[in-house]
Amino acid sequence: MKIQFFGAAGEVTGSRHSVEVMLSGRLRHFMVDYGMFQGGREATNKNLEPLPFSPKDLDCVVLTHAHIDHSGLLPRLCAQGFSGAIYCTNATFELLKILLLDSAHLQRSDVERAERKIRAGKWHGEIPVALYSIEEVEMTLNQFQPLDYGQVTELAPGVSLEFRNAGHILGSAIAIMDISEDGAKKKRCVFSGDIGMKGKVLMPDPDLVKDADVVVVESTYGDRLHRSLQDTEDELVEVISSTMTAHGNVVMPAFAVGRTQEILFLLIDLVKRGRLPHLSIWVDSPMATAATHLTQHFFSQLDGSSQATFTWFKNNQDAVDLRFIADVEESKALNKVKGGAIIISASGMCDAGRIVHHLASNLPRTQNAIVITGFQAYGSLGRRLVDKVQKVRLFGEDVPVKASIHTIGGLSAHADQAGLLDWLRGFERSPKTVFVVHGEPESSSVLAKCIRDELHWENVIIPEHLHAYQC
Repeated sequence: MKIQFFGAAGEVTGSRHSVEVMLSGRLRHFMVDYGMFQGGREATNKNLEPLPFSPKDLDCVVLTHAHIDHSGLLPRLCAQGFSGAIYCTNATFELLKILLLDSAHLQRSDVERAERKIRAGKWHGEIPVALYSIEEVEMTLNQFQPLDYGQVTELAPGVSLEFRNAGHILGSAIAIMDISEDGAKKKRCVFSGDIGMKGKVLMPDPDLVKDADVVVVESTYGDRLHRSLQDTEDELVEVISSTMTAHGNVVMPAFAVGRTQEILFLLIDLVKRGRLPHLSIWVDSPMATAATHLTQHFFSQLDGSSQATFTWFKNNQDAVDLRFIADVEESKALNKVKGGAIIISASGMCDAGRIVHHLASNLPRTQNAIVITGFQAYGSLGRRLVDKVQKVRLFGEDVPVKASIHTIGGLSAHADQAGLLDWLRGFERSPKTVFVVHGEPESSSVLAKCIRDELHWENVIIPEHLHAYQC
C-alpha cells in the first residue's frame, strides 16, 4: 500500500491524501479529501497544478467534511475527468450543496469585479482565477454517495469504509478504511480529518477508534493549548461590552460552516445567562445563513447544551435581535451602521466575500473591534491583521488599521495539543505508522515529538509534499 500527500503536508490547507493498493492483481487508487489551498498567490498556483496521474484513474474519493480546505477542489477534479463516487456523511453532502456553489459564485464574482476594474483602469494587483464554474459544481454533486455514521460500505473488493463522528463541524467524520491487499495482512487506515475539541460549543466529543495500523492525524494546533471556554467567554464579553460602550461595531470574520453557528450559539447563551445584554447581531453571508438553517435541521446531532440554548432562544427571541442579511443591497446598507452592531460574515480568513467590504468600512475607526475566531493561514488577509499590520490593501486602495484586533483562540473547532493526544490515546495499541499532517511546520513537529515522547509510538512521520510512503 502506498500513501502519497498532495496537500496539507507542511501546511494547513489543501488536504489531499492518495492511497494506492493492489487488489486482485489490479492497482486501485483512492483519494481521501480533495481540498483547496488557501492563503495568497502561492495557494492559487498550487490549486492550478495538475496531478501526476489522470483523474480518470481514481476509483473514488472519501471526503471527511465540508470545509473548503478539504472539499474545495472536487469540482475541478470532476471537470478534469474523475467520474467515480464521492463518499461523505449525509450532513456533509447537504452542506456541500451550499458551500461548493458559494465557492464557485465567489470565484466568478471576484473575476468579474477585477475585469470591471481593469477596464476602468482602477485595478492594482494580481488578477483572481476561477478554478471552476457553478455548472461544474452542479455536475459534481451528482457523484456524491452520502453515508450514515457507522455504516460500513465496500469501496472495492477488499476495501471497506466507515465514518465516525469527528466532532469538528456538522457532518465531520473520521474515515476508517480496512484494506485487504493482495498477499498482505489486512490493514486498517484511519484518517482523522479535523478533530474537534471535547466539551466545545455545538458539537459532541469526537469518537475514539480502538485499532489502526496507519493513522493520518491533523496537527493544526499541535504545538499549543487553547484557552479554556471560561477564559474565552470572559474575553469575548469584555471585547463586546467595551466596544458597545464606545458606540462601535464588532466585526467577526467567521467560517460560514461551523464557526458562524458556534458563535451564534455562544452569544445567545451569554445573553441567556445574563453575561451580555440585548444584542443586535447581523449574519451577512448567504452560505452561513443556509448552513445555520441546516444546523437546525440536524438538531439531533448537536450536543445537549446547544440543544437547550436553541430551545430557549425559540421561546425568547426578543432577547437577541438576530438578522440574516439576504441580498447585496442590504449588505451594503450594513456598512452605514456606525455603532452597536455585531457583524458576522465570511470568509473566515478574510480573503473573499462580504467580510472584505465590512473590514474596509470598519478598520479605519478606532472605536470598532475586529474579533478573529479561527485559524488564519500564512498569506491571508486575516493573518496580516493578526500580525498587527498598520494598513491593508482592499479593492485596490490602502486602508488604515485603526480598529482593535482581538484573537480569541478558544473558539477553535480544532482540538489543541492535549485534545489530539487524548484522541490518539483512544487507540489500544501503537499503530505501525503515524503521519502528522494539516499543520504548519512547527505545529506538526511539536505534535510528532509529543507522540513519540508521551505515547511512545516510534514510527511518527511528518510527510513532505508530493512524497509517497510504503505502508
